[in-house]
Amino acid sequence: MSEPESGERRRFELDDRGFNEVPKPYRRYYRNWDGRGDVLGPNEALCPVCKIVVRSSRELRPGDRLYCMACMTWLTVVEGESGRLEARVVY
Repeated sequence: MSEPESGERRRFELDDRGFNEVPKPYRRYYRNWDGRGDVLGPNEALCPVCKIVVRSSRELRPGDRLYCMACMTWLTVVEGESGRLEARVVY
């Protein structure tokens, strides 16, 4: 995959990871957090409420909004103190 220009976002193919806590059409947008050794991709954010990884088909950037269907929480993506992207609860 080539490096995107500043305005373009990378696209990702999402596969079904067997996450069965949401309706079948939405399962590819979620996966279980595998613990301390798990690494998030540029299209993933960890829900701070239920510790489920919310996935997007495009690269996430600060200001993006996500919905965690598992705990019905709206999230916004922010840049954390460490420089990596984190999700914060909006509602």
